[in-house]
Amino acid sequence: MKGEVYNQSTWIALKAASYYFQQNKTLKEVARLLNVSESTVSRLIQRARKEGIVEFVIRDPYKLCLDLQYQILDKFSLKEVIVTHVTGDPEEDKKSVALEGARYLQREITSQDKLGIAWGGTMYYLVHYLNPCQRRDTSFVTLHGSLSCCDYELDVDNLVSRMSMAFGGNYYSLSSAGLFDSKDELQIIQQDANVRQILSLFHQLTISVSGMGSFYPELDSPLSRLEYLKAEELADLQAKGVCGDILLRFFDSEGEECDSDVRERTLAIDIETYKKIPCKILVLSGAQKAKSLAAALKGGLVDVLIVDSELAQAVLL
Repeated sequence: MKGEVYNQSTWIALKAASYYFQQNKTLKEVARLLNVSESTVSRLIQRARKEGIVEFVIRDPYKLCLDLQYQILDKFSLKEVIVTHVTGDPEEDKKSVALEGARYLQREITSQDKLGIAWGGTMYYLVHYLNPCQRRDTSFVTLHGSLSCCDYELDVDNLVSRMSMAFGGNYYSLSSAGLFDSKDELQIIQQDANVRQILSLFHQLTISVSGMGSFYPELDSPLSRLEYLKAEELADLQAKGVCGDILLRFFDSEGEECDSDVRERTLAIDIETYKKIPCKILVLSGAQKAKSLAAALKGGLVDVLIVDSELAQAVLL
C-alpha cells in the first residue's frame, strides 16, 4: 500500500525530481529522504519527466550546434560531426575546434592505431590540448615533409614528436623538406631508407588528423601567405581550379588533386592513399572555408568533421 501511495503522488514525484536534479543527490540519498526504494525513486523521476514536471532544454548556442551536427551527418553521411559555437574571435574559434579534436582523439585512439598528423596552427593547438594519458603504444607518423617557411612550433616534425609524448607512443618522421625544386630531387630523397619506411607506413594508417587551407573564393591558406609557393606556381594552381589544400596537396572543387608541377615535387601522402585511411579527421574553423570544405566532403576526404557553427551553417547552404 505504501509504495502504491507514493507511486500515485505527483507531489512525491516532484520532491524526487527536485532532490535529484536541483540538489544533485544520488538515487540512494533520495530513497532515504523519501523512505522508499531506489527503484521507486527511479520510477518517480521517469514519471516527472513524462508528465512534464521537469523538462530538459538545450539552449542556444548549444542547441544550434546540435541541430547543425544532425543536418551535416544526414547530408554527408559522416562517421561523426562535432560543432562548436562561435566566439566572435577567429583565433578563439580555432582553439575551440582544436580542443574538441584533442578530446575526440583521446576518446577514440587505441594502441593498435597508426595515426598520421599534418602541420599547422590548428594542429598546434590540438596537440597543446592533449592531456598526458596512459601509455597507448600508438604509432604516430608525419603525413608530409617539413615547411622551411613556417615556425618550428607549427611544423609537422615538432607536432608528431609532441603528440607521441602525450600518448606515450612511437613516432616516425620523414625528416625532410615537403617541397623540392625538381622532380628528380624528390625521387632521390624517396630512395632514402627512412623515407621509404614512412611511405610504406602511409598504407597502414588507421587515423589521420589535419586542418585544411582554402584557396576559393578567397586565398585563406597559410601556404599562400608563407611564400611556400612562387607566384607562377600559385597562378598555375589557380588556373587549374584549386579550391583548397590538405597535407600539402592541392585539390579542386571535386575534391580531386590538381594535376600541377607542384604535385610532382611534393613529399607527402598522395590523395588516393589518404582516402583509404579508415578515419580521416578534419578540424577547421571559419565560414570562409565553406567552398573548400564542400569540395573535400565531395571528394571523400573527411570521415570525422570538427567545425565551428558558422562554417557548419555555410557548408549546408
